[in-house]
Amino acid sequence: MHLPHHHGSGAGRSRGATLNAAPYASLTPDLVLDAASACGLWPDGRLLALNSYENRVWQIGIEDASPVIAKFYRPGRWSDAAILEEHAFAQELAGDEVPMVAPLSFGGRSLLLHGGFRYTLAPRHGGRAPALESREQLEWLGRLLARLHAVGARRPFAHRDTLDRRTMIAQPIQAVLASSLLPAHLQDGYRNAAQRLDQAVAARLDTVGPVRTLRLHGDCHPGNILWTDAGPHFVDLDDARTGPAVQDLWMLANDDAAMQALLDGYAQLRDFDHAELALVPALRAMRQLHYAGWIAQRWHDPAFPAAFPFAAEARWWDEHIADLHELADALD
Repeated sequence: MHLPHHHGSGAGRSRGATLNAAPYASLTPDLVLDAASACGLWPDGRLLALNSYENRVWQIGIEDASPVIAKFYRPGRWSDAAILEEHAFAQELAGDEVPMVAPLSFGGRSLLLHGGFRYTLAPRHGGRAPALESREQLEWLGRLLARLHAVGARRPFAHRDTLDRRTMIAQPIQAVLASSLLPAHLQDGYRNAAQRLDQAVAARLDTVGPVRTLRLHGDCHPGNILWTDAGPHFVDLDDARTGPAVQDLWMLANDDAAMQALLDGYAQLRDFDHAELALVPALRAMRQLHYAGWIAQRWHDPAFPAAFPFAAEARWWDEHIADLHELADALD
């Protein structure tokens, strides 16, 4: 079963907005360079498209200066207020010396507009993927997430999504059932499997009961952490949302020993409610169901059939339905 990282998951969006079928058709390399020039920068003509499906991200070479990263937001996905809240969180973290790449401001504004596209520019910070088999690096990441969560717990988001069954299950199911990707003969099977998983997730959430929620990174997979000789830093708060602390931990833990190493580091700086560990199977199931809904919702964007051709095959949907049943069995 294909389940790569989302690179932006597409769960949340501004209410009432419509999603253009080919939202980036007019985003040409010249427009990208002009957007940097509009901020008073001097692009040298070097452009490198970076791996992102939800948004479009480019590295832009700058005359006599370090490159910048330009992120062009998917039209209709987030409200301006939600994007500005993402930027404010990044700047708050950076201000507290949590290593987070924060957007640059021009004339006091970090959310910019050019050629009909909303975009932001950030400094380029390179690095390599973390070594998740290293206990030392896992403990370091645990400490870093504890610091991120200490900032995240100060105040709530007002405009960003919550990690819940509505955004992670109900909306994706709706997207799949409305899509031409799901073969007609599998509609009932998918609906039954998805509803069964939803009920299993709901039961698990009820069993665990209320847990503390806070502002999260929200998509803390290894691709959103870059390691240098100075240590790790976070990138990409595009999926920042409200949820339990364990959401930012489980995607970095390949097994129980790795989770224990993360928690050992985390506990050096912040208390962790171990009851949250029982949420991990539900969170994993929600992400897997959501992934298929994200592809279905975005299929009209030409980048998606090219990147995820397997989603056009009935066999993949057969496997997905079987996976949903397995996840429900595990939760039950």
